[in-house]
Amino acid sequence: AVPATARVGDTAFEEAVLFTHRGLSGPAVLQVSSYWSPGQDVNFNIFPEAHAELKLAKRQAPRAHLKSVLEQHFPKRLAEVLHQTLGVHTELANVPDAVLDRVAEQLTNLRFYPTGTEGYAKAEVTAGGIDTRALSSKTMEANAVPGLFVIGEAVDVTGWLGGYNFQWAWSSGVAVGREIGARTGGVSARSCVSGLVSVVAFRRV
Repeated sequence: AVPATARVGDTAFEEAVLFTHRGLSGPAVLQVSSYWSPGQDVNFNIFPEAHAELKLAKRQAPRAHLKSVLEQHFPKRLAEVLHQTLGVHTELANVPDAVLDRVAEQLTNLRFYPTGTEGYAKAEVTAGGIDTRALSSKTMEANAVPGLFVIGEAVDVTGWLGGYNFQWAWSSGVAVGREIGARTGGVSARSCVSGLVSVVAFRRV
């Protein structure tokens, strides 16, 4: 894992990024993926201090190579890939500052164009659903279909990582449970919510 800032458009998250054999993953990628659309690029700043650190290394260890500097900040395998990609293979003393600036710019602005996802079976973040404007904000009942209630991820509400989506599912379920309980003359909200969660879980599978 590498600490990084992942950005899509004007939305950015500072979390860890995982470079795997199948693609990109990790909290930063999961977070920003909710704001990504096919065809958009995703930018990563994986070395915020690159401009200063590379020139400092050139002054303090002029005979060192870029690879050794990268290995101080990244896992060895990632450092090797970055070194080959950046194309600087001579001693730092022989690398012009302009080239170091170019390298730093690449490390602070890695650009990827995702070609797809792992699919719904492995999804940890979802987006989309029924428009909240079509539902009562107090009861989660559909405005156009009385008696139809919608909760959790079936609604177009997406929370950040950290339990927010669970909380939304439970809170919206409680709102529906209380409303159904009131209409049926005393059925507990807990019983209603248990039934609702079971139905939603079955439908999503």
